[in-house]
Amino acid sequence: MMMTKDQLKAALTVEQFPRSANYDPEWMIENEMGPSSVWLTEFLVEKMDLKPGMKVLDMGCGKAMSSIFLAKEFGVQVWANDLWISATDNLKRIKEAGVDDLVFPIRAEAHALPYAQEFFDAIISVDSYHYYGTDETFLLKFSKLVKPNGQIGIVVPGVKKEFEEDIPERLEPYWDNEWYTFHSPKWWSKLWRRSGVVDIEVADTMPEGWELWLKWETTAKASGRWQRNGDIELLTADDGEYFTFTRMVARRHEELEGRRSPAI
Repeated sequence: MMMTKDQLKAALTVEQFPRSANYDPEWMIENEMGPSSVWLTEFLVEKMDLKPGMKVLDMGCGKAMSSIFLAKEFGVQVWANDLWISATDNLKRIKEAGVDDLVFPIRAEAHALPYAQEFFDAIISVDSYHYYGTDETFLLKFSKLVKPNGQIGIVVPGVKKEFEEDIPERLEPYWDNEWYTFHSPKWWSKLWRRSGVVDIEVADTMPEGWELWLKWETTAKASGRWQRNGDIELLTADDGEYFTFTRMVARRHEELEGRRSPAI
């Protein structure tokens, strides 16, 4: 039986995300591609300095809900960049949300971005960066897109601690090797420090991240609006030992000159 909109609203109203509570939960679920991007965006940007009129790159925006949230909540201009979802598809959602004067959809791959260096005031990435940003050189190139002293913020599925060797046996039936890209704040901090192009300001995990992740997945499934199981089995088997959301916020150095980073 499908949950009513009121039931869904009650189930997905979370004290930790007061801004997100103002958005239609049906819209959030029907356009979602994983964990709640609206929740994750609110969690990320509480540690960022966003001001009206700023130019923001939303990297890996999916169906542009994070971009719409940024425009509505902060009055920033957002370049909604995704590879899997077409710009035309995202533009329809952006127009329906009434922010087509602030959000500009782009379809581009992370290693072939069409933007000028130092164009953006800030960059965010929600549930996306772990797909392309785990190599040693990506941040060297990516950081050139943001202005000196501009912030780069990501929030991604992560772990509280790294797996010592193999994954725990109880997780094996539900495991996808793609999830080896889930890392701890300590792991991401080490990678970003090695780049030599940013100063890390925040490296932490979401309070009650596992619980909130599972709450989102189980509610979305119970709502009758999802045709998939999401990550419910994996999260249930984990029982809160490893999985959470990792948040990283860093500020680009004033000067990148002289650093041996590839051109973009």
